[in-house]
Amino acid sequence: MKTLAELTPYVGDSMPYLYDGSSNEGLRVCSVYAFHLFTDGPGEMEIDGARYPIGNRTLVFLRPGQPHAFHISPAHPLASHNLYCDLWDDRAPVSAHRTFIYAPQPFRLPEQSAAEPCAELDALPGVYSLQPHPQLYDAFLHIVKLYNELSFYRAETVNSLLYAWMLSWHNAVHARRPRDYRIVRLLERLETNPERRETVEQWWSLCGLKRTYFHELFLRETGMTPKAYQHRLWMRRALHLLQESDLSITAIAERLGYPSIHPFTRHFSAYYGVSPKQYRLNPRREREDGPEAPGGEP
Repeated sequence: MKTLAELTPYVGDSMPYLYDGSSNEGLRVCSVYAFHLFTDGPGEMEIDGARYPIGNRTLVFLRPGQPHAFHISPAHPLASHNLYCDLWDDRAPVSAHRTFIYAPQPFRLPEQSAAEPCAELDALPGVYSLQPHPQLYDAFLHIVKLYNELSFYRAETVNSLLYAWMLSWHNAVHARRPRDYRIVRLLERLETNPERRETVEQWWSLCGLKRTYFHELFLRETGMTPKAYQHRLWMRRALHLLQESDLSITAIAERLGYPSIHPFTRHFSAYYGVSPKQYRLNPRREREDGPEAPGGEP
């Protein structure tokens, strides 16, 4: 069983397309992997007989040989950025000369892009909105732009970017994202200024919630207790200050609201496995979420 990290992508073609309800948008299969990023809506996408809505920034991901159709109104054409690729073979890619077969012809493709057993790839959705992920949307458009503009090292550049984009998309799909607007608003406030030394009591007051329900909702939305989340904020900020500033360790402890350097050093050492002084003398790439379980207390 392969992992997503073992992908060897090859972009065979990239093109803009305006879907206007024409006959060639009916039921068909393609010999390669395909991405369609729509910049408008509404419309509908049919994949394996199921229909999905198309809206602004909807991404469609199709596998080789997967039956699909575009249901677009001629009165409201939809623009899309299409990218055709191989994901497992960059040595003899099929995407450089992709083929389509249209119904009612039998869906028997003479050649298809290589497909490896990969549970992570199989779990990626066929239709996914990039509306909440502007960085993924912009990165996809950047890949398309470079494919069309580069004269030198195009394949090396674009294929590497698609590899990174696929891993980032997988993370976005599977990341835990809070949905309750009160918690989302609170987290935005906290991430904007992690040095703000507010109490958890102030948090539930800002959300307009009672203590018990706030704790239950926060844990359900983030997978962490409020105290653990607060501690992670401070530790992540400490890591950044050690990397990016000339502040003394004592000054960093004070900025983060610690009464002295000693509890700060103890917390940092327990979280990252090295003391602040050791880290500054020998920086290394630490996981920002630290080694402990997400819901654990400091």
